[in-house]
Amino acid sequence: MGRKVLVLGEVRDGALRNVSFEAIAAGKTVSEGGEVVAVLLGDSVSSLATELVSYGADRVVTVEHENLNAYTSDGYAQALMAVIEQESPEGLIFGHTALGKDLSPKIASRLNSGLISDATQIEEAGGNIVFTRPIYSGKAFEKKIVTDGLIFATIRPNNIASLQKDESRTGEVSSISVDVKDLRTIIKEVVRKATDGVDLSEAKVVVAGGRGVKSVEGFEPLKELADVLGAAVGASRGACDADYCDYSLQIGQTGKVVTPDLYIACGISGAIQHLAGMSNSKVIVAINKDPEANIFKIADYGIVGDLFEVVPMLTEEFKKLLVTS
Repeated sequence: MGRKVLVLGEVRDGALRNVSFEAIAAGKTVSEGGEVVAVLLGDSVSSLATELVSYGADRVVTVEHENLNAYTSDGYAQALMAVIEQESPEGLIFGHTALGKDLSPKIASRLNSGLISDATQIEEAGGNIVFTRPIYSGKAFEKKIVTDGLIFATIRPNNIASLQKDESRTGEVSSISVDVKDLRTIIKEVVRKATDGVDLSEAKVVVAGGRGVKSVEGFEPLKELADVLGAAVGASRGACDADYCDYSLQIGQTGKVVTPDLYIACGISGAIQHLAGMSNSKVIVAINKDPEANIFKIADYGIVGDLFEVVPMLTEEFKKLLVTS
């Protein structure tokens, strides 16, 4: 009874994002033994297709056009709708990323379809595909099933494990020609304010700072620890509002939602808006001078102390561990 499921591959800086591989794994669950077809859109993306196959895609369909050199909802919608019309899928899976959050409602509207957004778990139960998603800023979870029509969902990065990469997997790679035109938005230049380093939304380890870092310079010890751990640096809204760092680092209800394996919160009190963006992290370590700080209520490990003393000590200890290992 398998379904055909289309999965959108996301490309950034010429490489596939990890959420693309997680979406393939999600697509496998939704397809229930059917076919998972990955879709790649861009101006030069066909060379990435075999990697999607190695992570489990049965086939890959590419659409290449100069007007797809950067993401626009108009351009991607035109290209994706052409693929959907050709393939007639019974399921669609996107990453719940900035791109996915913008594009998925547009596609759902054009298909007159429902949409389950920000799924953190997908499982088969009682003959149905059950999607679990957080509500009320992560304070509760709801389960949803699609009883009729297209199954369309976006998945939160770092929640659904990708399949093991197997370069011996084979699958057809085809392309279709789409005349992407009449765009209302043209991207002439992309200016990145985000710092170089690990992608915050896909990082396995995050070191985040709050108002307790006190200044721009206060983030330097956090960056050193992040470098040692191969981690991304994040921040609370309080730190961003105080101009200690750029808003591109903001984690929380009005910022990025992250679910790393390890989250180290430094000088963060734990406002509910911040917890909404990181409370599903697998292990949370909190460092704060205030033993009554709200962050300790959800932390797996808490260190009551001055972050400017504790963080350098952690950095040195991790350096020793990494050298000996």
